Amino acid sequence: MNSSNPKSDFVHVNGIRLHYLDWGGSGPTLIFLTGMGCSAYLFGKIAPRFTDRFRVLALTRRGQGDSDYPETGYDADTLTEDIRQFMDSLNVEKAILAGHSLAGVELTHFAATYPARVEKLIYLDALDDRRGFPAIREQNPLSKIEMKKEERFPRTLEEYIANMKRDYPDFAEIWSDLWDEEISHGVKVNEDGVFIDKMPASIEKMMQEMAVGYIPKKVESHIPILSFVAWKTPKLSDAYTEEQKASFYEFRRNVHEPFGKSLISEFRSRFPHATIVEIPNGHHYCFIAQEELVYSEMRKFLLD
Repeated sequence: MNSSNPKSDFVHVNGIRLHYLDWGGSGPTLIFLTGMGCSAYLFGKIAPRFTDRFRVLALTRRGQGDSDYPETGYDADTLTEDIRQFMDSLNVEKAILAGHSLAGVELTHFAATYPARVEKLIYLDALDDRRGFPAIREQNPLSKIEMKKEERFPRTLEEYIANMKRDYPDFAEIWSDLWDEEISHGVKVNEDGVFIDKMPASIEKMMQEMAVGYIPKKVESHIPILSFVAWKTPKLSDAYTEEQKASFYEFRRNVHEPFGKSLISEFRSRFPHATIVEIPNGHHYCFIAQEELVYSEMRKFLLD
């Protein structure tokens, strides 16, 4: 199999159809798990770099990308069962799990539920305990500002992407053909011929509620863990005034960053054996923006 052109396929598990990519390779199985709203395609640059020593896969969670969009099943138990059945369908007895963002919940829950099925865990800026986030979000000065967004009706994928870059400068900074591919699997054309997100607001809400309500299940087994933590104040859209931007940056320094450091301490207390790599000025999508650093640390960890 050509690692730069992975096999795209589906499995029927847990009553739904899930999409995955298979870059091939031989050796222990390494499975990448996506953040919220993303698909397996987002690992298209870093994943194939491990095929010389591992069999490399990436799974698209239910409610995202090319997977099915059931109305239920966005709790930790069901998402974990999706992963287990995915592994069973591909005859993977034990795997290394590498998850981004929201997948931190799945990593911890899977390891606690099926410890014998996990070889190692890699958290890619993937917090598994977000219970304090709602209170912190309330202190964000921008949360109290109602922005009047210009209504846009993109009729081509190019227009949709241009709008996204305009609204989210942080994504624009790290944009590449990888993102073009990723976005193409996360949108659809509605009955009016307008490009919209595939994920309905109802599913997004369920995922967010699961993430901020999850109480990390205790992992009894001593599983090797590598965790990346990215520190970066996001660039704001020019739709905000300079005064609003200044207020937000002050909030980040005085409230958000200390809270983030407390979460790292809490993670260390649960996993004192974990290797934690902090990336100053690192992007949340660190496996793209800081690919060489992430790849190097992952490889060292995996081959140790």
